[in-house]
Amino acid sequence: MSFHEPAPELAAGPSPNAAGMDLPRLKALVASLGESPFRAAQLHHGLYRMRWTAWEQFTNLSKALRTRLEREVRLAWPELAESVRSEDGSTKHAFLLEDGSQVEGVHMPYGRRTTLCLSSQVGCAMGCTFCATGLMGIKRNLTPGEIAGQVVTMLNAHGHGPDEAVNLVFMGMGEPLHNLDNLMAAFALLTDPAGLGIAPRRITLSTSGLVSGIQRLAGFKPRPRLALSLNATTDAYRSTIMPVNRVWNLEALAAALKAFPLEHGERITLEYVLLKGVTDAPEDGARLAAFAARFPSKVNLIPFNPHEGAGFEPPSEERIVELCGLLAGRGITVSVRRSRGQDVAGACGQLVRQATRNRDEGDGDPD
Repeated sequence: MSFHEPAPELAAGPSPNAAGMDLPRLKALVASLGESPFRAAQLHHGLYRMRWTAWEQFTNLSKALRTRLEREVRLAWPELAESVRSEDGSTKHAFLLEDGSQVEGVHMPYGRRTTLCLSSQVGCAMGCTFCATGLMGIKRNLTPGEIAGQVVTMLNAHGHGPDEAVNLVFMGMGEPLHNLDNLMAAFALLTDPAGLGIAPRRITLSTSGLVSGIQRLAGFKPRPRLALSLNATTDAYRSTIMPVNRVWNLEALAAALKAFPLEHGERITLEYVLLKGVTDAPEDGARLAAFAARFPSKVNLIPFNPHEGAGFEPPSEERIVELCGLLAGRGITVSVRRSRGQDVAGACGQLVRQATRNRDEGDGDPD
């Protein structure tokens, strides 16, 4: 399945927002303005290749057209509401959306490469007990422009050139497979060689185990790489910390992952949060190894990142080393994710908009 749609007609109503439009929609936009079709390619180039954020920057257009666009068409990417830099060099960004909602993303430089952690929803419906985002509940899905816009805004804020390779991980706020249509529309914008040009193999989607979404994702080509937030090795405990397991248990999850079509050399990443005295026993390691051996995979061990009210602690360094040795000894490729941005609550499982949560707790709206 490829994500292609016929060129739509623009709906009547408030002025359209060009930020996030794909080429068919840009063609519809210029047609509605009575402009020549080639203008759509110029708009696309400015939006996604040059990452321009104001109509006055579009010097490939006439001044008269720029003036008209300024009057009739919005150019509204997510705005930076707050940026907090960690001691490790990563930066947590809060993005302000047009409706006043906020989501978070993280810019993480690793020497000569950079990874951007992106959100797909305002809040999250999955309710994982070890994740701060789950405290927000679900507010709404992000649009394709709001998803791709996090990338545009972060790349501009940190001065990345148009040909500089970056990695993207959908591991921020939200369950990406709950918003798959908008996410794949954003994926098309992000990977378009005429625009942002990010290679599909550099984009990873992390799910909590939504089997129906995994099956849908399998039909897209190209698509992001797949990662699974596993975090427990028994149904009894996984159902306690991850409610999704009550719908799709470990056996259903393993079957879906085994059936997932992989390219040559591609592997599914199993993310496993280590909770001291809860999920870090040698017996857990043995069960994890057995699960990982059922399909091409690699294991990413993630020491728990503490946050207020979590009730969990990170494991000892000795236990981390022990589990790495156990997995490696059983032929499983294993690494440890030393999460970036912990001191600014930008690490895995820590993303949550405190202001949004406080407002909702005050007005009585249900999550």
